[in-house]
Amino acid sequence: MLQAKACHNIIPSKLLPPAKLPSTASQLTLPSHVPRAITITTIPSHEVYTPEIDDTITAFWDYQFLFMSQRSETTEPIALRVVEGAIPSDFPSGTYYLTGPGLFTDDHGSTVHPLDGHGYLRTFEIDGGSGQVKFMARYIETEAQAEERDPVTGQWRFTHRGPFSVLKGGKMVGNTKVMKNVANTSVLRWGGRLLCLWEGGEPYEIDSKTLNTVGKFELIKTCESLAEEEKFHGDFLDVAAQILKPILYGVFKMTPKRLLSHYKIDARRNRLLIMTCNAEDMLLPRSNFTFYEFDSNFKLLQSQEFNIPDHLMIHDWAFTDTHYILFGNRIKLDIPGSMTAVCGLSPMISALSVNPSKPTSPIYLLPRFPDDKNHETTNINVQRDWRIPIEAPTQMWVLHVGNAFEEIRDENGNVDIQIQASGCSYQWFNFQKMFGYDWQSGKLDPSMMNVNEEKEKLLPHLVQVSISLDTNGNCTKCSVNDLNPQWNKAADFPAMNPDFSGRNNAYVYAATSSGSRQALPSFPFDTVVKLNTANKSVHTWSAGRRRFIGEPVFIPRGTIEDEGYLLVVEYAVSTQRCYLVVLDAQKIGDKGEVVARLEVPRNLNFPVGFHGFWAPSNSAL
Repeated sequence: MLQAKACHNIIPSKLLPPAKLPSTASQLTLPSHVPRAITITTIPSHEVYTPEIDDTITAFWDYQFLFMSQRSETTEPIALRVVEGAIPSDFPSGTYYLTGPGLFTDDHGSTVHPLDGHGYLRTFEIDGGSGQVKFMARYIETEAQAEERDPVTGQWRFTHRGPFSVLKGGKMVGNTKVMKNVANTSVLRWGGRLLCLWEGGEPYEIDSKTLNTVGKFELIKTCESLAEEEKFHGDFLDVAAQILKPILYGVFKMTPKRLLSHYKIDARRNRLLIMTCNAEDMLLPRSNFTFYEFDSNFKLLQSQEFNIPDHLMIHDWAFTDTHYILFGNRIKLDIPGSMTAVCGLSPMISALSVNPSKPTSPIYLLPRFPDDKNHETTNINVQRDWRIPIEAPTQMWVLHVGNAFEEIRDENGNVDIQIQASGCSYQWFNFQKMFGYDWQSGKLDPSMMNVNEEKEKLLPHLVQVSISLDTNGNCTKCSVNDLNPQWNKAADFPAMNPDFSGRNNAYVYAATSSGSRQALPSFPFDTVVKLNTANKSVHTWSAGRRRFIGEPVFIPRGTIEDEGYLLVVEYAVSTQRCYLVVLDAQKIGDKGEVVARLEVPRNLNFPVGFHGFWAPSNSAL
């Protein structure tokens, strides 16, 4: 068990002394003796040098702050100091859970990709009555974490490669420890359980009071997985799958059913929806997806498997009253990359690459209740063959989905489906360059995440996908447009009022960029944008210069759609501080939008988080 302890202030190593800085702001490239990237680590010091004369250099160091390892934990709740405003008395009491990676560098020379960083759970317990916010932070004690950290000395030695990394100070060639379940991607409180999820394994259950790790939670039962394995039709792909299974399951320790880290909550039915895909399908030109629906006590209500004859990668998805909706990000097997990956000479993800062979993107509308003829939302389009995708007229790699809903268009039963999401171009998306990580050097380069202005449409941006179906389920129209034509800057993490999930919503919130940084024009994000899809208005709140933000989370406080608060973590790299910021959702862009800002103690600064979850105190969750 890790114990809470003080740590030194976090700053980048190898800082340039003032005498070696460029003498003019026009010199926008780093000198040859300045490293283009920096190892992700924690370096003890008591001050930070912030050169303002060249934004390229300043931006470079600013980017590193977001991925600095934090080895300290706080096992007891710490009251955060309010530095601006106050928690309002009408704030709904509850807990904001935020997960993400906490450790990137070990004590033996290895640095891993942010997606392979050990899960670090942060909690902000908010008491609306007293106005207090208490903070805790603990590492999730996964099997990999227990193996890679010495409980006596506290030292770390990475032994698992992880899907995105290659070890430098550990075993590289022949290392089959790939599936490093770090439980760092998303967090969920449901059915009285607190779960931290990862993209390739079972979630880990956490004690919500102490943040102690309880252990793996077998959401997908082993017996069900084995039953699925017994299905065999004798075709070539089945034969290939039977050959791959003992290698993937036995040698590389992959789980038969790979649980996606993104789940959905059907608030109207009080159901949890999750999705899995088969491990071997990552290497085969087909995709098997299984959807599960649970009640509030984790009782399985239904499950459906869909076999799709296309090689797809899904990170996030959508649902409506009658459909599961998949945006098919097409991938392909990279043979040379596969060989080096299996040998341990490159990341396992090198075995895959995007597949731009078609100018369109497949959208699969999968029937949610195909056999229940008495169900109030029985699919009226049962005649449609779900195996045939709707081809969206653009190449679009969908990252995250905000909301989806469907409406009867006329008295004849024609249907319109709307999906709000963030997507990017295939030309920008690269498995081996996410977050600017260079696996060959083990370092970060922010320029990988930022492109020239004329290529801004390549970057993540908010889109609205519109699909029109006739009564036979035939697609009469499919279009992909900017969610709001008044806002075309890079944006991701779409959020909305959860009470409007699956319903026609007007407001979408997201993390975006102000574009004010010459060297960091698009990422990291520094602004919250509020888009009104009804009247196309745009409102923004910016954290300020050299301050970045993570994913916004909406907290309802009434029945009006935008009546509530937004929680967002602010990473103030200029002062090396992390803050929890509370915004009034109705006042975004107006005076008084910042309701409160609370400061995390400097010794507990944490790296950028991925996804969060809000659990109200009066909820049965």
